[in-house]
Amino acid sequence: MKAVSPGRGKRVLRAGGGLALLGLVVAMFGMAASRVDAVPSFARQTKLPCSACHIGGFGPQLTSFGRQFKLMGYTMKTGDGPDVPLSAMLVESFTHTAKAQTDPPADGFSRNNNAELQQASVFLAGRVSEHVGVFAQATYEENGGLLGWDNMDVRYANSFTSGAHNAIWGVSLNNNPTVTDVFNTAPAWQFPYMGADLAPGAPAMPMLFGGLGGQVIGVNGYLQLDGKWYGEVGAYRSLSPSFLRDVNADFDGRLASTAPYARAAYTWNLPAGNLEVGGFYLHARRGLPGTNAAGDAVALAGPSDRFDDLGVDASYQRAFGSDHLVTVNALYVDERQKLDATYGSGGSSNLNGRLDALNLDGSYWYRNTWGATLDLFADNGRSDTILYGDAGKPDTRGGTIEADWNPFGESDSWEQPWANVRVGLEYTFYTRFAGRVHNVDGAGRSASDNNTTYLYVWLAI
Repeated sequence: MKAVSPGRGKRVLRAGGGLALLGLVVAMFGMAASRVDAVPSFARQTKLPCSACHIGGFGPQLTSFGRQFKLMGYTMKTGDGPDVPLSAMLVESFTHTAKAQTDPPADGFSRNNNAELQQASVFLAGRVSEHVGVFAQATYEENGGLLGWDNMDVRYANSFTSGAHNAIWGVSLNNNPTVTDVFNTAPAWQFPYMGADLAPGAPAMPMLFGGLGGQVIGVNGYLQLDGKWYGEVGAYRSLSPSFLRDVNADFDGRLASTAPYARAAYTWNLPAGNLEVGGFYLHARRGLPGTNAAGDAVALAGPSDRFDDLGVDASYQRAFGSDHLVTVNALYVDERQKLDATYGSGGSSNLNGRLDALNLDGSYWYRNTWGATLDLFADNGRSDTILYGDAGKPDTRGGTIEADWNPFGESDSWEQPWANVRVGLEYTFYTRFAGRVHNVDGAGRSASDNNTTYLYVWLAI
């Protein structure tokens, strides 16, 4: 059973490719380009620097203004001139582990010291009409050598006033639970914002952490009241295996029924910042790959695994003058599992399972140019020698330290908002890995042997 996408650094979706993806991108581009008010990127659309919406010069961590921009469906616009609604991103990286991995992490790479073109992405991002906006990403990765779809969020948004109250409401069509979220506690946008995909990672995490990303399509309705209360409900269905093959997305089994998703949050808007607390809920029943009745048929033959994820989160942002900014994010998710399909096929020792994940990170930014982040994580689960191998447990604990430099992060920097560059250096350390401190793989390998140094250069235009 593959409960989630493996690895802490892997940010939700795997790249893929095919003619269906090309057709989808062309169709969406045509939809946006047919209107003179469509624009290539959010910063050029609003005529504001990237730092107006993003902490640290550019994405994905959102300021209060950036959150409102997303809730309004990416439609806020300054001026009437037409633009091409496209942006692009490149990420080149180098990954080193404390001890060479037992096997190469992917085809075409070495057991250690790997450089790669980690991502080359194109974005359709901007306003389509007065109330409709889009964020859609296609990504190529050297790891796998494929082009495919990535996160997608197409929104209709509007606002209204009733007495002393004001509200923003909207509907999102998207392909990943939590990609709609505006807080950086959500797994889709959680730190690390860029992470190593050629290093070992946690063997299992709750379904909410990308387990359905790119494999489903969902519709979510949301409401923000008085800039404080936020609620969102949605439901997801599996995309057909044939479509997923065309876009080279993962397929880990078809959902046996609609998967409901819910999100609630409350924000205190403070004089120099804001504080948010909230929660998540996801329920999914999924069969094993190959259990569809007739290939791409909707019906699911045989038993399914059930996942119930319940999470609580909190986030805090505060500015100290115009130069200093501090953020803190926290998320805890508890998942209860009933593994009818996996247990019945001999893939687990237990019928019932449990996973929980705790993540806490804090960042400091100086003039959106120099940044430092400390992240601590703890992933735990029920012992299962079949599901998790010799280690028997998925327990993985440690932390990540990151230092960043954005040479053009300030609002008046050269060629804003065209020139966006981030150089990041991460060090991830493990105090426990896959259930053990020592002899993780039976070959004298300790948890600290998986410690990873990761250097990346991130360009966005």
